[in-house]
Amino acid sequence: MSEPFLHIEDVYKRYGERQVLDNVDLKVAQGELCSLVGPSGCGKSTLLRLILGQERASAGQIRIEGQPVGYPDVDRGVVYQKYSLFPHLTVLDNVTLGPRLRAGFLERRAKRRLFEEQALELLREVSLQDSARKYPHELSGGMRQRVAVVQALIMSPRVLLMDEPFGALDPGTREDIQLFLLELWEHHRMTIFLVTHDLEEAAFLGTRMLVMSQYYTDDRGDAPSVNRGARIVADYHLQRGERRAKSTQDKLSPEFVQLLENVRREGFDPSYRRHVSEFNLRHPHSFRTLTPEEQRG
Repeated sequence: MSEPFLHIEDVYKRYGERQVLDNVDLKVAQGELCSLVGPSGCGKSTLLRLILGQERASAGQIRIEGQPVGYPDVDRGVVYQKYSLFPHLTVLDNVTLGPRLRAGFLERRAKRRLFEEQALELLREVSLQDSARKYPHELSGGMRQRVAVVQALIMSPRVLLMDEPFGALDPGTREDIQLFLLELWEHHRMTIFLVTHDLEEAAFLGTRMLVMSQYYTDDRGDAPSVNRGARIVADYHLQRGERRAKSTQDKLSPEFVQLLENVRREGFDPSYRRHVSEFNLRHPHSFRTLTPEEQRG
């Protein structure tokens, strides 16, 4: 494999004495839609913040297109569960805010019409062109979240990072916006890194499903002094047909139900602990580095 779009190797993250991430390894190709699941508090959002550049790893390397990640920039778009919309600005003004802030004063005035045309084109793509002059409080939750996605997309990021983006939506709206995200991905083929606590959502959306967990064993033993953090214990290559954005029928298949059962056991069951050398790393880009202490023989 040539240099991957995203390369994470030997990454550790500690907060004081607590080890959160423990020797995390990951390669992601451009255009993949990666979903990341794991027990609450295992470090999913921490890993996303490291990729974003909002935090620094305690050890290890994270590179995007061969370059070490720096501080957050426009190449890494981010969408959170809490809508990042300014209540006093219209939808159009919220979407064009990023390009206007990035431009200098003279460029901002000269390109105002261009910024608005770009914003309206994206809003049209997500069926919100008629809401361009409305304010956030006049929109439903699903509409506000679509605006937040457009707000990130207009900056043309190389990767879109999403941290529990649909967690505040009711089930019906959540399914609608899942289909919306798939339609966007099928159209743009952008690289997406999605953190979610919803296993069904992760399995339905991802072309690749990563399972992070602290429930595993290695040759360091299980004494309290080991202070083991979470790592990727399973990596599924989810091969599905094209145009999935038209239906949620995949969720009803026996294979889909079996996948969810496997993920619950591998990542969420404290009594099911595989040795670090036996992780379920099925994706062709998976790799794993082990220290001498983790595997002594």
